[in-house]
Amino acid sequence: MEDRLQKLIANAGIASRRKAEEMILTGQVSVNGQIVTELGSKADPERDHIKVAGKLINTKLERRKKVYILLNKPKGYLSSLSDPQNRPLVTKLIPKGFGLLHPIGRLDFNTEGLLIMTNDGDLTKRITTASEHIPKVYEVKVYGEPAREDIKRISDGIVIDGKKTQKAIIKKLEISEAGNTWYEVTLFEGRNNQIRSMFDHIQHPVVKLRRIRIGHLTSANLPIGKYRVLKLGEIEPFFKTKQAVKKVKSGQERMQELAKKGPARKRR
Repeated sequence: MEDRLQKLIANAGIASRRKAEEMILTGQVSVNGQIVTELGSKADPERDHIKVAGKLINTKLERRKKVYILLNKPKGYLSSLSDPQNRPLVTKLIPKGFGLLHPIGRLDFNTEGLLIMTNDGDLTKRITTASEHIPKVYEVKVYGEPAREDIKRISDGIVIDGKKTQKAIIKKLEISEAGNTWYEVTLFEGRNNQIRSMFDHIQHPVVKLRRIRIGHLTSANLPIGKYRVLKLGEIEPFFKTKQAVKKVKSGQERMQELAKKGPARKRR
């Protein structure tokens, strides 16, 4: 089956897709002896001989086992495969024995929480392009105590960078001793720095932010900085998310009711 060359190179564990695109553009990739420099070019590893920097990658593709890691990212790590500023990367938290893995989506440098690390491009595409079917849940501590009408306004959707956000579920958890407020925020889309932008919009900046759930996967029993290998049965639900999201959204009214109730457990 034909696939894009940059995806095949990434699946072989040679480089990220972005780096693979650079290799194609600089003439380091050939198919059946012909150098390919056009992005979007495809090949079939079962039929075509694909070389990168003069080395055949077909055998690497045959041996490549799909890997799925759930990482609880600490603050101070970048969700990327490289950084010109040489900041610590999330890839350093995973043993090299797993091969070249990339994070699905991003958590910013100062945000904690769950990231899926994988070499499976299909799963990456599924989660990033079907984010409305895969709710992501965060615990957020913000400065001060926002008014109820402000919380309703940002949960109903506000315009960020010219585009209105989808509705979110925001549940109040507790007020800290310092007078700051913890919320549980559920998003049904994935936009850069969305939660920070939402609370900045109502002038209650985020003090602490961590992601505690991606779809059905939670951070339970997974300490900050640790990881675990996901089983195939934990990956399959991501490809059946249309049914799952109906259940989540049907419970939205119930969650809004819970938001009016008292504080939950203490948070650090």
